[in-house]
Amino acid sequence: MEAYKQWVWRNREYVHSMGSLANGLTWLLPEKFSASEIGPEAVTAFLGIFTTINEHIIETLPTASAHVGPSGTDSSSLSYPLLISILKDLETVVEVAAEHFYGDKKWNFIILTEAMKAMIRLALFRNTGYKMLLHGGETPNDDKDPNQPELQNRPGHLDRNHRLGNQQNHWNLEGRAMSALSSFGQNARTSPTALSPTSGWSRRIQHQQAVIEPVMIKEKRRTLSELVSEKGVKGALFVMGEVLFITRPLIYVLFIRRYGARSWIPWAISLSVDALGMGIVSNLKLWGEQSKQINFSQPERDELRRRKLLWALYLMRDPFFTKYTRSKLESSQKKVEPVPLIGFLTEKIVELLVGAQSRYTYISGS
Repeated sequence: MEAYKQWVWRNREYVHSMGSLANGLTWLLPEKFSASEIGPEAVTAFLGIFTTINEHIIETLPTASAHVGPSGTDSSSLSYPLLISILKDLETVVEVAAEHFYGDKKWNFIILTEAMKAMIRLALFRNTGYKMLLHGGETPNDDKDPNQPELQNRPGHLDRNHRLGNQQNHWNLEGRAMSALSSFGQNARTSPTALSPTSGWSRRIQHQQAVIEPVMIKEKRRTLSELVSEKGVKGALFVMGEVLFITRPLIYVLFIRRYGARSWIPWAISLSVDALGMGIVSNLKLWGEQSKQINFSQPERDELRRRKLLWALYLMRDPFFTKYTRSKLESSQKKVEPVPLIGFLTEKIVELLVGAQSRYTYISGS
């Protein structure tokens, strides 16, 4: 496995390009949207998982500065974002296989998949100290917390910044020497053989490892009670909004199993949960004390915009799609059909949209 990781690291540009090409070509597989054709979806899922694992290996490329997140696990372990990505790659083939073998009972399997994703995301939300999930948890939210500027002035934080500054300067000679000296001193105090005349070789090895190996920095995970005590009502509302966003897909499929995909009830309830969660998170400044404001980082503001764009998927979900969107697409296609190239491309686009709409996982937004 280590040999394969090394190969991926050395050829990461090639691996990334080939993965993107392979995933794009899967849309051209025959019988792509046939309910009885499991093969193409299985191929798509396999390529997706393969690409996801390669991307995870590339993203965890060893650097001079190592980092242990609030969850207490390093990047070499099986991470929550990786699990979420693998589930998202598998969910379509699970839906197609369940529809082929069980018909309308496929929703039981979809509910199981959404429940697994919701539990993993809730665990990730808790383990990251209740930070906003980026791209449904697939992208780590590792940016500095803008809500705690006072940490900049604490003595411990100043010392940490000094170490980080040495690392960020390409692990320069001075930073390496400081780290080696500090590590050597710790080893001299704690090692029972430090005063032994035969321990010189061992100390030299430890000295070299201290120069080469990065300093592991572990962040303290913020608990829910700490967030609420620090931010008051705003903190509690933020957690509520994130939980609504995480559990919305599960709520949606539960109501679909109860009322059917063609009912307006699941569609309306899902939209209401989305609107409530987004309304809470986007308008936190209107609640509670102004001194306990929650400031979002730039990636978090981008995430809020991405979530608003996902609302366009409601145009693709039944019953809205069947009653309104499909007729608009077909009428637009007929208008441009006489135009040679544009007519052909429009026909293929409409065909892809109609086919994608027939699968829950393509329009779930989860």
